[in-house]
Amino acid sequence: MNYQTAQELFDELCRPFAAEEIDWRIGSTNADKTKGMALAYMDARAVMDRLDGVCGPDGWQCNYTVGAGNSLICNLGVRMPGNEWIWKADGAGATDVEGEKGMMSDALKRAAVRWGVGRYLYEMKSPWVPIEARGRSFIISDAERKNLDKVHEDFCTTAGWGLRAGRVAYSFANQVVKHFVTDAMTAQELKERNAGMIAQLPVAMRKHLNDTLDRIGATSQQAAE
Repeated sequence: MNYQTAQELFDELCRPFAAEEIDWRIGSTNADKTKGMALAYMDARAVMDRLDGVCGPDGWQCNYTVGAGNSLICNLGVRMPGNEWIWKADGAGATDVEGEKGMMSDALKRAAVRWGVGRYLYEMKSPWVPIEARGRSFIISDAERKNLDKVHEDFCTTAGWGLRAGRVAYSFANQVVKHFVTDAMTAQELKERNAGMIAQLPVAMRKHLNDTLDRIGATSQQAAE
């Protein structure tokens, strides 16, 4: 992928997910088991899709090692813009469901959080919602899913990323900018000509775009020197 700096790559990994890519599970429950705390989490496949989309299928890799107490450590490597590999790691213990497979998925997700993937979910509130008994466990009722999707969208909006449609449009526009704006003069001209439109972007998008344009300018200046 065409990233100029490690920070630029990291920013892309940190982007919020679409609501349908987020799953929810039950944490704590009340005494009569009618309500539970909804905890947002990422599916391992969503994590792999994000890594593929940002780093490229050949731009990341992982392996597993055994940690303390039979935990599993996922070592997640990402290739930097300068072609250097950087590794970060985290681990997980066996899960109640699917044992070793669940442990591998959890370890991958936790290692990905160290790269910024889905880290914002830890800052999002966990609402109490009606739950339904399913065997020996409890599930969130289907009727609550739309409400939880709204919790996610509202958080992304409040955090400065705007609504989902805007995030998708911004992601595309940002890729176009990085592909066609390759020198400091063009970057500065783009900022000046579109200052009014840039000012209307949600705060996180505005900062991200300005940082992108500033990095292009700094990179081209360094190349000239």
